[in-house]
Amino acid sequence: MPLTDEEMMAGARERAEAVRITLEAEGIQADLYVGIEGGLHTMNLNGVKLAFLRGWVYATDGRRGFFGASPSVLVPDILARRVVDEAVELGDIIDDFAGQADVRSRQGAWGIFSRDLLTRSMSFEAALIAAFAPFYNVQLYMQES
Repeated sequence: MPLTDEEMMAGARERAEAVRITLEAEGIQADLYVGIEGGLHTMNLNGVKLAFLRGWVYATDGRRGFFGASPSVLVPDILARRVVDEAVELGDIIDDFAGQADVRSRQGAWGIFSRDLLTRSMSFEAALIAAFAPFYNVQLYMQES
């Protein structure tokens, strides 16, 4: 599981580029190719270890690419320690923590942490919209400085 924004961003870009390469090898063109990566962003703030669940999206048309990020939510320390110190995937432990089955495929850890006010899908929707912004707002993002 990625533990920094940089790792998540690299993973999202690699996924988008892999989709682009695979489709183009099959003679299939798309307007946009998208990669999604989630993980924890870990940091120390005033000597306190913090871990935030977040996701990144990378969208590319094959020439230009842009990132978008999901919101962030603090991961409870008991879970963050297992993910960071023991290298356990959050998806592998969230079911036991929540007392539910297959959380990953439903509301995700986001849903558990926010009492379903924001789900995994919703968090990635925000990141996707952010990554698409330069493509649907070309006049603003493609201006010369």
